[in-house]
Amino acid sequence: MRLLTFLGWLLTTAAVFAQTPSQPKRSTSPRKVISPAAANADGQPLKRPKLVVGIVVDQMRYDYLYRYYDKFGKGGFRRMMDEGFNARNNHYHYAATYTGPGHAAIYTGSAPALNGIVGNDFYDRNLGRMVYCAEDTSVSTIGNTGTAGKMSPRNMLVTTIGDQLKLATDGRSKVVGIALKDRGAILPAGHAANGAYWFDSKDGKFISSTFYQKELPRWVQAFNDRKLPETYIGQKWELLLPLDQYTESTVDDEAYEATLPGESKSVFPHEFVVQAGSSKYEVLRTSPYGDQLTKEFALAALKGEKLGQSGVTDMLCVSFSSPDYIGHAFGTHAIETEDNYLRLDRQLAELFSQLDATVGKGEWLAFLSADHGAADVPGFSQQYRIPADVKSYGEVSDAVKAALEKAYGPGKWMLTYFNQQIYLNHPLLVEKKIAIQEVYELISSVLLKQRGVVNVINLHNIHAESLPDIQTNLFRNVYFPNRSGDMYVMQQAGWFEGRNRGTTHGTVYNYDTHVPFLLYGWGVRPGQTFRRTHIHDIAPTITALLGVLEPSGCIGDPVGEGIR
Repeated sequence: MRLLTFLGWLLTTAAVFAQTPSQPKRSTSPRKVISPAAANADGQPLKRPKLVVGIVVDQMRYDYLYRYYDKFGKGGFRRMMDEGFNARNNHYHYAATYTGPGHAAIYTGSAPALNGIVGNDFYDRNLGRMVYCAEDTSVSTIGNTGTAGKMSPRNMLVTTIGDQLKLATDGRSKVVGIALKDRGAILPAGHAANGAYWFDSKDGKFISSTFYQKELPRWVQAFNDRKLPETYIGQKWELLLPLDQYTESTVDDEAYEATLPGESKSVFPHEFVVQAGSSKYEVLRTSPYGDQLTKEFALAALKGEKLGQSGVTDMLCVSFSSPDYIGHAFGTHAIETEDNYLRLDRQLAELFSQLDATVGKGEWLAFLSADHGAADVPGFSQQYRIPADVKSYGEVSDAVKAALEKAYGPGKWMLTYFNQQIYLNHPLLVEKKIAIQEVYELISSVLLKQRGVVNVINLHNIHAESLPDIQTNLFRNVYFPNRSGDMYVMQQAGWFEGRNRGTTHGTVYNYDTHVPFLLYGWGVRPGQTFRRTHIHDIAPTITALLGVLEPSGCIGDPVGEGIR
């Protein structure tokens, strides 16, 4: 009887367990990133967005997103922030926070140490001269007869997102780059692009080079025939809002703000005066009309190239250059800066609206970032007793030259001082049997006595420096032997060289490294992360979404939290 009772209990218990769902084991490993493009089970065709839109806002600090948030409309920046994914602690991973390296890093997922773009300009030891990051003397200008089009991405030594998309589709995808600045169009578009187009201030036209094609497409010629720059230059830069609503800015006409050509004061409204001997349309770059012109050209490219209409994924790379010109001239807290971002917000809203209408809402993927940030103007910082100041351009180089000649006699011991780096004359040092370490110790002892200099980094022996690991990596990631200097002169936070008005960038500090990374649209999971991400994570995130190989020099990881 007891046996029968026990067997009955056993059968009942087994039945209960059979009906209870088993609990999955909790994984302790990182969540595996499976992109929408890769999730094509049951034999379904591979899914990709019709169009990828890469947006770079030149010199946009991360904090601008929130400083101006309440004044933004819902269709531009806030559309990406509220409906997309926001990596809120996104930083550059190298020291050379300049335009060329920034655009290259965003689209390659690499670092200057690998992609070779160590500055806008740099000294090339193999060539024995200064080199511009996008120069190419082997090609010719198309669109005018000048030399402004002798450009290409040949100095960039790795592939981009667009290159990988081209390879994945056997060349069927179209890739187009657009900016006022040549490097802002060329480096993002990559080597395999259908075209890259930039603004020639002399003639007021968008031009290109024979690296891409023999002549401008008809849609580019038609756009140039509209002569929009001529329309803009005849207008004034007026405030978008009443003056008392610019509560995120200092008063108009601060002493540390620059003036536009022909102006005696830095106040609204700004008029565009063409100076004798200057390019007629150059002044438009330092105004919201530069962004408006860029947006109009992007819309023309969307229509002219029929982007997103061919059945394969295309890519449009747009860089808004004017915020950099405006920031350099007026600073981070100027009314001009605030007004420009409010206007840029409207330009983005119009671009996104046209993408919805042309490509289809939910059919396009966009990301937005910046090539670098910017320091607060020292004059502004000093009002709050924050340490900041300006060094003259010659202060470092003159001291180095004098110290070397005093120690070793007359000679060209230093080739140049550029991008805060000292380039030594290696052949001369070898000839005179002088060790670089000896020269480093000499220069370091001299410069560390200067105001505003906190360290002199030996780029040949970075790990010997007494720096936090995060800064050690910033210097290591910028070192490319034939294009980098021997020593990096590290300024104190808040200090920079050469500008008595306005601001600049190019340091290892957070105001230069912390930039936006917004994702929106196809395949994006709305949300945000506060973990530290890096600029080199953008490219692998996009290629993961597309299901294509990451660029050849990519060192980043996909931001999986933003992938649906």
